Amino acid sequence: MSTPTQVDPRNDDAAPDGAPTFPPSPDFVADAVAHEDLHDAASADRPAFWGDQARQLLDWRTPFTQTLDWTNAPFATWFADGTLNVAENCLDRHVRAGNGDRVAIHFEGAPGDTRRITYAELTADVQRAANMLTDLGVTQGDRVVVYLPLIPEAVVTMLAVARIGAVHSVVFGGFSAESLRARIEDAGAKLVVTADGGWRRGAVTPLKPAVDEALAGEGTDSVEHVVVVKRGGNEVAWDDDRDLWWHDEFAKADPHHDAQAFPAENPLFILYTSGTTGKPKGIVHTSGGYLTQATYTHRNVFDMHPDKDVYWCTADIGWITGHSYVVYGPLANGVTQVLYEGTPDEPKPGRWWDIVDAYGVTVLYTAPTAVRAAMKGGRQVPDARSLDTLRLLGSVGEPINPEAWHWFRQVIGHDRTPIVDTWWQTETGAIMISALPGVTKLKPGAAQTPLPGIVAEIVDEDGNRADPGESGYLTITEPWPSMARGIWNDPDRFVETYWDRFPGRYFAGDGARLDGQGDIWVQGRVDDVMNVSGHRLSTAEIESALVGHEGVAEAAVVGAADETTGQAIVAFVILTTEAAEGVDRDAVAAELRAWVGQRIGAIAKPRQVVIVPELPKTRSGKIMRRLLRDAAEGRRIGDTTTLADPTIMATIAELM
Repeated sequence: MSTPTQVDPRNDDAAPDGAPTFPPSPDFVADAVAHEDLHDAASADRPAFWGDQARQLLDWRTPFTQTLDWTNAPFATWFADGTLNVAENCLDRHVRAGNGDRVAIHFEGAPGDTRRITYAELTADVQRAANMLTDLGVTQGDRVVVYLPLIPEAVVTMLAVARIGAVHSVVFGGFSAESLRARIEDAGAKLVVTADGGWRRGAVTPLKPAVDEALAGEGTDSVEHVVVVKRGGNEVAWDDDRDLWWHDEFAKADPHHDAQAFPAENPLFILYTSGTTGKPKGIVHTSGGYLTQATYTHRNVFDMHPDKDVYWCTADIGWITGHSYVVYGPLANGVTQVLYEGTPDEPKPGRWWDIVDAYGVTVLYTAPTAVRAAMKGGRQVPDARSLDTLRLLGSVGEPINPEAWHWFRQVIGHDRTPIVDTWWQTETGAIMISALPGVTKLKPGAAQTPLPGIVAEIVDEDGNRADPGESGYLTITEPWPSMARGIWNDPDRFVETYWDRFPGRYFAGDGARLDGQGDIWVQGRVDDVMNVSGHRLSTAEIESALVGHEGVAEAAVVGAADETTGQAIVAFVILTTEAAEGVDRDAVAAELRAWVGQRIGAIAKPRQVVIVPELPKTRSGKIMRRLLRDAAEGRRIGDTTTLADPTIMATIAELM
């Protein structure tokens, strides 16, 4: 194969002219015309455009007459006088349309077990699970915490909660008991659904013990029951007054459930994301607007053909990608998809690529981290597979570097598949910026253009539009249907976090630049939230965990560029006087890494913990994290003249 042209994103002329172009298929030619029509319609009347999408894509019990209400900005309502049932839109209507025999989920368990679940079967499971929840006293508006592995019961639970108008809060199975406890407390959860354990890297990772520990903590008295899926087969402690086996309660429930319609602004889920303070933010999404945009973007960005495509998004449901592009978007579009419990290389290298071949996957949506990990393993592993069913590749979670983009397309896509690199966030709910194959000329590493109906601008420090080629801040200037409706029980924090920096504009902390052809290049975080393997983690939350250790007096955490994960966590720690006596630095660093993993989760373990005598502080006491990032990334240390101790950075550099 020929080596693809490398594109330097800093060169405005090279970016468009040097980028590979792809001969569009007949489908893409037709789609290009359709997308031009969408852009024209959105430009002419954006709220009317979104109203048309909502009517075309979803079934409404009560048709809406109000599209957008922005009078209480930044708190929007969309389609507020309409009613619908989210689960019915994802399931029942496909069965009624005669597609009940279509496979909804090809489940591949980490140990090798498989399940083939049709739309009719998934609908039946969700109906019975909805009755199970109501039998346990869950009603509209109640919060249900979901702490499960990536198994079909997780999808069933989310849809069953949605079906009865309750609110789910999915917590990533890698989070610790303390992180789980904080989310249960903040949401005021009535029920927790978990499993005994889940399979990961050839072994069972217990989950129920973390729930038990979380519920032993303060602020969790709202929980009445814990429903446990038997997945890992590991022994678990049992509270007869609280704990229930899923299979027992599920079998007792009535198999038929009539879906009730709920207002479009009925809360659908709370998803917690790290913030710049230690307390995670409960991002709230509602039903009609969120489902409209998740369905619209899934269909259009991936050019989905439900009768032909086999789609696979590799994300866990504990993150927004799993919500929008594993559960709601694909199922609302009636697509056949793959659900895989494990990691890419278990029990041996190449498991992902074996799955692509086994199920004939046509669209693969994954994170740059996974692509870079595959690159490290060499091309001989994917080259041993066919992969000839793939027609489109997608990237999510962080900007994909051009080297990974080219490798992904050349080795996995056999130099024929377009790649769509998507920008969006927990708070936006659905894809906002993406290339569109056959419509936009693809540029490796660029997010490219806002989708029809989205208005994005890059601004400077003062909120003025940045000139092409200048770096600035990525903002959204007009409301969109899947936007967050706030932070659970904290509206002031929602305004302060996302809308105060540039009044009238949504800004969540991403830097970007606009090239000479109008395409957007996302440059990463400009605030104190790190993006590690596509997961947003707060420096403050990790610092809080470190200081919670009895031997730590102070800590500062920064994100450092990392070839595999995008950003890696580097912690600089001052020990207490007592803990510092005769210390084995390596042993303490290892202990603190494990400590953070226990308090927050394995994803938050620092790559490196550096024991330092002092932190670089100004005379006013402000920690200069810019200098710590320089040290963490091996760069020449910048100006230290403003520090109270200008020599401290030389000491820290020697300790790296």
